[in-house]
Parts: sequence; C-alpha cells; structure tokens
Amino acid sequence: MIAGLADALVGVVRAGHRKRAWLSAGALAMTFVIATGYLLIGALQVNPFDSDYRVTVQLPESAGLLPNQDVTLRGVPVGKVERLDITPAGVDAVIAVKSGAPIPMSSDVRVSGLSPAGEQYIDFVASSNDGPFLGDGSIVEQGRATVPVSLADLLAHADGALAQVDTAKLDIIRRELSLSEEGPQKLADIIDGGTFLLSTLDSVLPETTSLLRTSQSVFTLVADKNAGIDVAADNLGVTLDGVSRMREGYRRLTDQAPGALTDIDNLFADNSDTMVQLLGNLTTTSRLLYLRVPALNALFPDYRTSVLDALGSVMHDNGLWATGDIYPRYACDYGTPRRPPSSADYPEPFLYTYCRDDHPGVLVRGAKNAPRPAGDDTAGPPPGADLGRTTDPTPKGRFTIPTPYGGPVLPIEPPR
Repeated sequence: MIAGLADALVGVVRAGHRKRAWLSAGALAMTFVIATGYLLIGALQVNPFDSDYRVTVQLPESAGLLPNQDVTLRGVPVGKVERLDITPAGVDAVIAVKSGAPIPMSSDVRVSGLSPAGEQYIDFVASSNDGPFLGDGSIVEQGRATVPVSLADLLAHADGALAQVDTAKLDIIRRELSLSEEGPQKLADIIDGGTFLLSTLDSVLPETTSLLRTSQSVFTLVADKNAGIDVAADNLGVTLDGVSRMREGYRRLTDQAPGALTDIDNLFADNSDTMVQLLGNLTTTSRLLYLRVPALNALFPDYRTSVLDALGSVMHDNGLWATGDIYPRYACDYGTPRRPPSSADYPEPFLYTYCRDDHPGVLVRGAKNAPRPAGDDTAGPPPGADLGRTTDPTPKGRFTIPTPYGGPVLPIEPPR
C-alpha cells in the first residue's frame, strides 16, 4: 500500500513538472485574485454583497470634502461620500451609508479633518441609539451640519491677533531665552503651555465665546467710567491708609476683647441664680409697657421742640415770661402703711396701690381708673386683699450685698 501511494505521488510530481508553466500561470492568477480581493474588501472596504442607502447632507460649503471620502458614526466608518452637488445655498453632499448601520435622525453632523493637511470626512455624533433613523432619500437640512474653519478664515482671524503682538517685546523674549542653555527648553515649555491653553479653550468654545463677548461689554463700560474709577481708587487708598493707621488699635482690640468677653460670660454664669427670675420679671414688664405704648406716645409727643427752643420762647418783649400755678397739688391716699422716707433698707414695694378717693371732682389718672362697665370691680383691690402685702423679694445670689437698715455691715465678707 505504501509503495502504491509513493508511486502516485511521484506521478503527480512528474505531471506537475511537465505542466510547470501552466501551474505557474495559475498560481500568479490566484495570487492576483486574492490580492485584488484583499485590496477591495480589506483596504478599500468594498463589499459587493452589502446594500447601501443614500442620504443628502446640506452644507454651507464643501470645507475641503471630496468624493469617496469616509462617512463615520461616532468615528466608525459606515459609508462613503459619493458626490458633491453645488446648490444656490451651498453644497449638497450625497453619501452612501451601509444598510447595517442605522443613523438616528437626531444625530449631530460635522465635517472634520484627520490631520492639519486635510483628509476631511463626515462624522455623525448620535446622542442615543433610539429612532427614528435616516433612510434612503433622507435629507439633513442646512444648519444642522457644521464645517471646520477654512485656512483663509483662520489666517484672516489670526491677522488681527498678530497685529496686536508687540514685536519689541518678542525681541526681548528672544534675547532673554538666548542667554542660557535652557532657552530652547523654556521656549518649548511656552509653546506646550500655549497649546494646552488653546486645547482647553477649544473644549469650552461656547463658554469662551460668551466670556469674550461679555468681557467686551464690561471693558467698554469700565473705559467709560475711568474717571470715576480713578476717584474711587483714590478714596479707597485714603480709606486703607486710615485702616493702616488704626492697625495697632485693632490689634489691641483683638488682644483685649477675648478677656472682656470671658468676663461677661463669667458675669452671666455667676448671676445665673437670679437670671431666670430677672428674665421673667422683664417679660412681665415688657407686656405692661406694650399695653401702655399709646399712653407713652401721648406722654412724649414728637411735635414738641428742643429744650433750647423752649428756653428761647420764654424770653421775648424785653423780659422773661413764665406761668405759675398757685393751686396745691392733689395727693391721693392709697391706704398702705407709711414708711419713713429716710429708710435705707430698700423695702419691697406694695403689691396693691389703689387710690381710695372716688370724688367725682378729682380726676385720678391711670388705666385702673378708666371708666368701666357696670358691675366691673377690677378698678380696686380684690375682695379681702391685704393692702400691706409686698412684691416677691429680690432673688439673692452669692454676690448679693445685704442692705439692712442703716446700710451694709462693713467690712463686707467676700463671696465664696
């Protein structure tokens, strides 16, 4: 069996040797077919089995776009540019997109370049994969597609920026960079920093444009208000000079204020025993004052003049004029125990002080003497009230000084 296989193999080799010219031609033809297929399918991405649909993209200008250039979806090639048609409003780019690559209608369209040398292509940037999608015969209206700035526009815009460059300062920079061996590296760092700045501004181009436009208005307003700004700067300088002269006083204030505030805290802490009752009494006092605000306003009217005007009003017609009252002042008897005026023990005030005189010819003032409805007996003390009753005694704390009759006993024992 092995001998038969060997004889067959030798026969095939001898036949191939006799037909070697045809075999070489066939190998060359097969190599050509494989290479052509690789170039068409692999390199040129031509697939005869794929179906395409055509979309028209309306552009304001060609922006360097040429037929047979790529069409991408998020950077992935999905078609080619078939032709460019000139229209009155710009250029219509007719593109052929693979049927297996659906493009949402809401996608942003832009013409970009692979390098500064050109190689423009159309790129669709889809925000989502939801439909509806572009189909055969769809049109992307003008205004939705953006094109890069042309070289002519770039040079025209750069001309204004270059006109503002001070060549004398550039010459100074050149001389300074040439003084040391690190000059080329410093220049490279400056260029790298400028490139990074421009790339950063390009990523926020709308915000940068808005900032420049707003800054133009602000600087125009500032230029119109230069005189006022100069006056404000002078006044601010005077103010800062005054602040500088008071610096030592401010330092002394900051040094002494913590100790003073600590003493105040200690004062409240030491009197905490009587502070609650004091606040309660102040609450009652404030309520009483609030109820008598109209009476206080009537007692202190705002239509009265100053003391000097009052004194000046008594001097006229070569003399001093005054009014005297010869009638004695009326004093009411409250019915409370009388104390000597010279008492030095600071007694507590009486709780019930009601005037007992009800003569109709005597006008006793006060809210408790105001006319009341029939049967209202609140103008006098409660039935059975002790007229000698006094108010609650003053709360005593550890810092309270006793005040017996005749004054405190000296020396006073210090609090503990």
